[in-house]
Amino acid sequence: MVIRDKLYIDGRWVPPSTTATVEVQSASTEEVLGRIPAAGPKDAAAAVAAARQAFGTWSATPMTERVAFLKKIQEGLKARSEEIARCITGEVGMPLKLSTAIQAGSPIATFGMYARLLPEFAFEERVANSLVLREPIGVVAAITPWNYPLHQIAAKVAPALAAGCTVVLKPSEVAPLNAFILAEVIDAAGLPPGVFNLVTGLGATVGEALVTDPEVDMVSFTGSTRAGKRVGELAAHGVKRVALELGGKSAAVLLDDADFAAAVRGTVNACFLNSGQTCTATTRMLVPQARYEEAAKLAVDAAAKFTLGDPYAETSKLGPLISATQRDRVRDYIRKGLAEGAELLCGGPEAPPALSKGFYVLPTIFGRVQPGSTIEQEEIFGPVLAIISYRDEDEAARFANDTPYGLAGAVWAGSDERALAFARRLRTGQVDINGGGFNPLAPFGGYKQSGNGRELGKYGLEEFLEYKAVQFKPAPKPAN
Repeated sequence: MVIRDKLYIDGRWVPPSTTATVEVQSASTEEVLGRIPAAGPKDAAAAVAAARQAFGTWSATPMTERVAFLKKIQEGLKARSEEIARCITGEVGMPLKLSTAIQAGSPIATFGMYARLLPEFAFEERVANSLVLREPIGVVAAITPWNYPLHQIAAKVAPALAAGCTVVLKPSEVAPLNAFILAEVIDAAGLPPGVFNLVTGLGATVGEALVTDPEVDMVSFTGSTRAGKRVGELAAHGVKRVALELGGKSAAVLLDDADFAAAVRGTVNACFLNSGQTCTATTRMLVPQARYEEAAKLAVDAAAKFTLGDPYAETSKLGPLISATQRDRVRDYIRKGLAEGAELLCGGPEAPPALSKGFYVLPTIFGRVQPGSTIEQEEIFGPVLAIISYRDEDEAARFANDTPYGLAGAVWAGSDERALAFARRLRTGQVDINGGGFNPLAPFGGYKQSGNGRELGKYGLEEFLEYKAVQFKPAPKPAN
């Protein structure tokens, strides 16, 4: 068992002000993996004070030095990538092969990306008689989720440091152990004291203390829409900038000339990735009425390939959910789908056979789901796909847009041009065309209740910068 009994504040590992702790549970065995401090408001205040003290010097650090630190952090994470992957597989339950590529690989790539982007970024621009400056916003509170824990941390910490901001990180208490590895890497990289700080604990105590601290200039939060609303409400009293990456209920729209074999397989894969615990998961599949039966059969065949089991086993393609609470929540949604008359094509609310330990849910597909029903509207965050049929493209667009969310989506068609024309009708922050892959250089974020602000690429860097316009008196015109 991993015991972490200190916080990382002002460049040192220090004991917390409280004796309270949080146990970290294995998603697959239900055993206790580790224990972390449940920090309190005093710890949050100390971390913010350290970040404030460090801001003046760090914000003035030459860009080349910030690039060098980002590269050191990237190299440090890469050296510990196997440890990171195994750690997150234990905490979250993603199969190890996927954890190695995604959970460990993504944060390594993100720090490297910002090391490459920074020298190319225009921090100054002349506009007529003005010099427009981009300057770091200040002290950033980064509050991150458990589903892609280190990836989401890196998507905030790397651009914030690149911009010249100082950071206080509060990771999810459900999957926090990976954040301590990052703190050790940052410490070994020699980042100046106070530039990065780590406090762990519960959102209602240490998280809210960070959001309301008057010395915090910006809050960058990723999590549920409900929690994001609370963050926005608290931060509004300080009129501080808030970036929110929240929930989703993304639709994959299959147009009538799409390659259905590829489209259905791609949709099921995107729905079930990380056991459905992905904010961009395409959990709704919209298909023409005339091709519903074909799509339903292909979806069931695709789901059958998702072998459920121990995430450390080579044969497992689908691991457990994060917790008993999440498992029970997802099963309740499945029961709700049955109660509302959806057709259960595979899976269901029962416990998987031969998996008596761990928070497992059967990969589940519902057919003939009615628009407006609970499982069609609400984010389930589990391996549950809803298939909805539509009569024409106008109806498909209406169904796709008719949820409170607008984070992601997909369009499959006989040509990219036709798919793009339909994609322009979707009110979402990202749309994949005919299986287009994730691009970390593109902006990531959503419309409506999926949040505001963008992460990744140069767009993520811009979130942590303020504009300053400096006006010069125009030179007098020469006399004739």
